[in-house]
Amino acid sequence: MKTCVMAGVGAAVLALWPRPASLQPPPGSPADRYEVRDQMISARDGVRLHTKIFVPKGQREPLPIIMLRTPYGVEGSSGRFGASFKALAEEGYIFVFEDIRGKFGSEGTFVMQRPARVPGDTKSIDEGTDTYDTIEWLIKNVPHSNGRVGMLGVSYDGWTTIMGALEPHPALKAISPQASPADMWLGDDFHHNGAFRLSYGFEYAAMMESSKEVEQFTFDRYDTFDWYLSLGSLANVNAKYLHGKIPTWNDYIAHPDYDEFWKRQTLIPYIRGVKVPTLNVAGWWDQEDFYGPVRIYDALERFDQNHLNYLVVGPWNHGGWGRGTGDRLGPIPFGSATAEHFRDRIQALWFAYFLKDKGKLDLPEATTFEAGSNRWRRWSAWPPKPNTEDRPLYVGANEILSFNKPADVDAASDSYVSDPAHPVPYRHRPIQPTYFPGGSRWSTWLVEDQRFVDDRADVLSWETTPLEADLTIAGEVVAHLFASTTGSDADWIVKLIDVYPEQNPENWELAGYQLMVSNEVFRGRYRKSFEKPEPIAPNAALEYAFSLHTQNYTFRKGHRVMVQVQSSSHSRA
Repeated sequence: MKTCVMAGVGAAVLALWPRPASLQPPPGSPADRYEVRDQMISARDGVRLHTKIFVPKGQREPLPIIMLRTPYGVEGSSGRFGASFKALAEEGYIFVFEDIRGKFGSEGTFVMQRPARVPGDTKSIDEGTDTYDTIEWLIKNVPHSNGRVGMLGVSYDGWTTIMGALEPHPALKAISPQASPADMWLGDDFHHNGAFRLSYGFEYAAMMESSKEVEQFTFDRYDTFDWYLSLGSLANVNAKYLHGKIPTWNDYIAHPDYDEFWKRQTLIPYIRGVKVPTLNVAGWWDQEDFYGPVRIYDALERFDQNHLNYLVVGPWNHGGWGRGTGDRLGPIPFGSATAEHFRDRIQALWFAYFLKDKGKLDLPEATTFEAGSNRWRRWSAWPPKPNTEDRPLYVGANEILSFNKPADVDAASDSYVSDPAHPVPYRHRPIQPTYFPGGSRWSTWLVEDQRFVDDRADVLSWETTPLEADLTIAGEVVAHLFASTTGSDADWIVKLIDVYPEQNPENWELAGYQLMVSNEVFRGRYRKSFEKPEPIAPNAALEYAFSLHTQNYTFRKGHRVMVQVQSSSHSRA
């Protein structure tokens, strides 16, 4: 997507993983069918890890083990059998849930995303060595195990899954890292292209590191938009609230740029082969970790000589494939039970094939749900290689968006004033805390109607005429933004939006709806280097090229394509 815009004063301020869903077993839970054992398993350095083991009652034949390692607590994990693990439980496995080092019932010190140990270092520990030691104990001590282990998990639990496959135990035969972060500075929870995600970073770090369990920060306002706006300098966080006690927050402050701290934390350089069959899972509207699973898939794909690396992307928010039917997200319908389809027809069959030698694996390299047309697509590669073409999309004068390049670029430019004292909210107000116990709209903000900012003077919008035929995108969406600012830095936020017809009798709730299909932020001072930021020369028209991520979506006939540009997204960034 090639974009030409002249912008005025830019301001960007500030700005990680989900509050875990309730794990309490529903009435009549299948957990009644299991013998449950609590075990403290010793890691190689003597730290003991709290583990819950579920063996089907009366089991006589050997079964594989499916394991999940989490920082969110394993008490009540039998509740998973009523939702995310229902199809797996019906297939028949031994299930193992473990508190990672330093959290809940496990000993040791919790380190947020403890970096992978350096290759050749046999003395250090990381989540991979804890995984290895746990599997070693399980295959020797759990009755009725067939000696094969699979791992899966969402978000942090997805990250522990892929970490366990960097130096895998020989018994680890299949993994599914789902919504796993890959790089917390480039594109996952804490930052996007250098733009710090203030509200999420603050609330998650405080939740995870205020105690050994999870402890939410208590706000004195229901609408956190005002709370963060009145916060002032980031120095006030420690001065007034955290008092230097939250290590991850201290790391944010000490490492604003993409330095060795962040590079050590990303797992991508440690991927040197596809050592275990891997099912990567992502959601198109994942509000936390969409960058990560696709980046991990790409990194594995470089080494995939034996066709062991797969990708599934559906119309879900963070972890949405693991709960409910998946027939809609917010007000957006998808015409089928997409989450159930994934759990029953993809995930369950995947593990049965690799852990039980059962059935035939009828799974393409990439499986995506194409929202808009609302159908599953099968691809031999992702992004698709044949039968696609690059289509530049240009902004022009009079708020027009077109596939035709404007003849007069200067006439096509536009401007706005971005005032840090009156920033654009990133979602509809009131903005409840991310983990608000009364229910937060954080989980579905990516599908909120963008008309709530369309008429703001500090948001620019361009749209096409109604499409004369369906338009499908499959692959990466890239913004080429040409912009200037009177300041020395600016955030550039670009959104690709599907505008529904004003007359929409099939679903009047969506009449005129502006659905965000792709979006991303880029902090201007990193335009040349993420490691060495440079101020922007005032009033200089510069190009900012950045990805709005990969996408598979159909803009239907009669819909319009819209692009929005703004320089604040409070208090996300």
